[in-house]
Amino acid sequence: MVPHRQAVILLSGGLDSATALAIAQSEGFAVSALSLSYGQRHAIELEAARRIARSRAVARHAVVDVDLAQFGGSALTAAIDVPKDRVPAEMVSEIPATYVPARNTVFLSLALAFAETIGAFDIFIGANALDYSGYPDCRPEYLDAFEAMANLATKAGVEGTQRWRIHAPLLHMTKAEIIRRGTELGVEFASTHSCYDPDPAGKACGACDSCLLRLKGFAEAGLRDPATYADR
Repeated sequence: MVPHRQAVILLSGGLDSATALAIAQSEGFAVSALSLSYGQRHAIELEAARRIARSRAVARHAVVDVDLAQFGGSALTAAIDVPKDRVPAEMVSEIPATYVPARNTVFLSLALAFAETIGAFDIFIGANALDYSGYPDCRPEYLDAFEAMANLATKAGVEGTQRWRIHAPLLHMTKAEIIRRGTELGVEFASTHSCYDPDPAGKACGACDSCLLRLKGFAEAGLRDPATYADR
């Protein structure tokens, strides 16, 4: 039997990363997951990540503390209001307050370190450049640049024994397409968490960009969103 190739996925607990994990497994990868506790206000997503990792039987799930709240600068890591009730045109007009400075660069670097230690040369990320809030570190040119850097900055890359690949299987999919694909692969969306500003009980606000995009995606996919939303 041909052994499974190993891969590492950045698992946030949201529906995108859960679907990317399912896709990686469907392609024959033995997947280890990395989740980051980075001082985010929606730390409940880490509970979701643990649920997903268990339900998908990942090979290993590492949860690492990197306190980006020490720097602030984002509505997710500082006392800055999370934008609410924005229309799609507003979402794409500027980089939103929920952008965390250099977050994906920090996260991918940690995923690269994790992957190198376990002999994995494929890294998956649930980045999406369509139904998303315009983050600069979700663009294809950024991911291509990080992949090139990974092959310059690692022992295996320098020795030429292996080549690193950054996989972003959702990059050009709409949220509805992501949800349909996840459904096909058996993703338990009820275990995922997307909200940027949940209430103390963990209920989604239903009004932040992430909630609105999630609700729109389920509606366009013709499916019911199993997430629990706070009364508004």
